[in-house]
Amino acid sequence: MNKPILDIKDVPSPAHWLTLSLQHLFAMFGATILVPYLVGLNPAIALISSGLATIAFLIITKWQVPAYLGSSFAFIAPIIAAKAAGGPGAAMIGSFMAGLVYGAVALIIKKAGYRWIMNLLPPIVVGPVIIVIGLALAGTAVGMAMNNPETGEYSMLHFSVALVTLAATIIFSIYAKGMLSMVPILAGIIIGYVYALAMGIIDFSLVQQAAWFEMPEFLFPFADYEVRVTLDLALLMIPVAVVTISEHIGHQLVLGKVVGKDYIKEPGLHRSILADGTGTMISALIGGPPKTTYGENIGVLAITKIYSVYVLAGAAVIAIIFGFIGKVTAIISSIPTPVMGGVSILLFGIIASSGLRMLVDSKVDFGNNRNLVIASVILVLGIGGAHIEIWEFKLEGMALAAISGVLLNLILPGREEAKEDIFESENEKKTNVA
Repeated sequence: MNKPILDIKDVPSPAHWLTLSLQHLFAMFGATILVPYLVGLNPAIALISSGLATIAFLIITKWQVPAYLGSSFAFIAPIIAAKAAGGPGAAMIGSFMAGLVYGAVALIIKKAGYRWIMNLLPPIVVGPVIIVIGLALAGTAVGMAMNNPETGEYSMLHFSVALVTLAATIIFSIYAKGMLSMVPILAGIIIGYVYALAMGIIDFSLVQQAAWFEMPEFLFPFADYEVRVTLDLALLMIPVAVVTISEHIGHQLVLGKVVGKDYIKEPGLHRSILADGTGTMISALIGGPPKTTYGENIGVLAITKIYSVYVLAGAAVIAIIFGFIGKVTAIISSIPTPVMGGVSILLFGIIASSGLRMLVDSKVDFGNNRNLVIASVILVLGIGGAHIEIWEFKLEGMALAAISGVLLNLILPGREEAKEDIFESENEKKTNVA
């Protein structure tokens, strides 16, 4: 079942290398440029930083884990909040701190194993937090879809662009086969763009004026902004980083099943978490959003059965090159807001639904009042925008919801201990089913 066409260390022929790498580039492209678009960062930097982060990931995992790192959706709300409070520099400092959390967790896992983090973040905590991440952004997606970005008022013309984009994305998600099923976001954006062009709401002047080669506006610490670490910033970003680590573990399990390897043991969960965090820190140092391993690229591996890390490295190099092509950046910048709004309606809903899926897959019993209480408190605090203010200290939204969930899980009686070997328990399930 897992027999590869190209195994992890196989080098593709020069004739096929570019084509295979482009498949991975297209799979991650739509989501990777959507995040900077939503938070007001430079999409060219997002592409460059995703390439650099992926190469760093491959090196740290000893060229054993075929994964691609793209922009993380989990950090959209915290980045917007950090930018509002202290500008883009604050968002970059917060992102760097999130990467440091990954590094600290990796060190603890190397010394003490990973069981403690599974006990700290069981599905009953992580699932509802992921739901909050998706639903907290719902208003942003709908506003982008319905309103004229110039006036901020409702526009049926702009809403029609969003609906066409949404419909195209759904059609590709459900009905497309093979590689096309891996690029629904990119396909939706392209079809929405063409429709918006026909409706006359695209300004092509920036594309015409842009140079083919253009140096992006990097954001470097000390040079472009003052480095100031605050408790508010830490509380904004760190809880999200802790939650996304559990998402990373899930991706490693899925990837391991696809390629037939136990990545929890070799090269080790500590290495992949450290690599993920290093990618986020590299991105923060040049002005890019936080990074995460992409499920879309795992899907490409499953369909093509080409597991070569050199194909992923090729995609990373192409992404870096794209970041320096001014015409590409200008085209991305010319994408109308309702096109991104249409895609976001589906994407943010999928994020929330993936939290529900985690609860279902983990067979969380909502007949148990303990689970009902934890999930209920997380959902209402997170979506309702609750916050605590004591003097200069402020804890709000998703961070408050996540911390509350962790504390309730630790305090309330009836907590189940996590299994020691995740990978073996997954294989046991498959064997029992068979």
